[in-house]
Amino acid sequence: MPGLYFFMRLKIEISPDQAGARLDQAVAAHSQSRISRSRAAHLISQGLIMVNHGCKRPGYKVKLKDLVEGDIPSPDQQDRKALLPESIPLNILYEDDYILMIDKPAGLVVHPGAGNDSGTLVNGLIGHHPGFREQGWDRDRPGIVHRLDKDTSGLMVIAKTLKSLEFLQKEFKQRRVEKHYLALVRGENIPDAGVIERPIGRHPFHRKRMTVLDENGRYAKTRFSVIKRFRSGCLMDIRLYTGRTHQIRVHFYDQGMPLFGDCIYQPRSSMKKVPGVPRQMLHSWTLSFRHPYSGVRLYFDAPMPEDFKTALLHLSDAP
Repeated sequence: MPGLYFFMRLKIEISPDQAGARLDQAVAAHSQSRISRSRAAHLISQGLIMVNHGCKRPGYKVKLKDLVEGDIPSPDQQDRKALLPESIPLNILYEDDYILMIDKPAGLVVHPGAGNDSGTLVNGLIGHHPGFREQGWDRDRPGIVHRLDKDTSGLMVIAKTLKSLEFLQKEFKQRRVEKHYLALVRGENIPDAGVIERPIGRHPFHRKRMTVLDENGRYAKTRFSVIKRFRSGCLMDIRLYTGRTHQIRVHFYDQGMPLFGDCIYQPRSSMKKVPGVPRQMLHSWTLSFRHPYSGVRLYFDAPMPEDFKTALLHLSDAP
């Protein structure tokens, strides 16, 4: 049936002859998985394959009796048809032969996934740059260096060559990229500035959610400073030092100051929609990195979108 995605449940207890191998190698070598090492590494990095209920890196050396579990897409899903180019308007801020800078609107999914085979940013990128259809690119994520959630707006850098992709991914991994976000957060007695350093991992029960995990989470660091206060919260400048999935949303929820409009990371008492707030109020504001060819440091900024301005005015005027 079109549009449905099927997963195979993987469960491995590491045997003596497997102990000491890389996690991605152990998964790929197991007869139950039937996937390549690179595919295994991708699924591990996405948190879909875990060790002892915690997230690990693909290069983690497995230990005797480690329990490796996860969800692997079925062959039908892996062999689905290639993505088609689409004429999706892209707000391009800068472009050369090596990179593309865009200001992503809220509501646009970055790459294909369950229920999103079309209408994604990747479909628009393939339509804009035919080179993304050439061999060597990840079929589902050509040019994608980093991601933004569907309802997060703002800056994204896209690599137009495989060498640019490798360079930029390394820059992000080595934390040489400076990323700032704007966020509208809810709460009282919020400090003027601070640093949150709490490890993040896949939620042990809700597979689509992330959470703070003191034992098995991955290191995550977020710095914030208040720009403007209003009655029920404030506008913040947030610097992201690491790039864990949902990092800002999880960190601020954990600290008792969730983002306005976030339908997932929110106390039950605040789940109902806030008037004038159309989505999670998070915007990728500035991005600074070295150009993959020239090495010159570039700086980009994306102005606050209109729905963000409207929400800020609404919250500022609220009694």
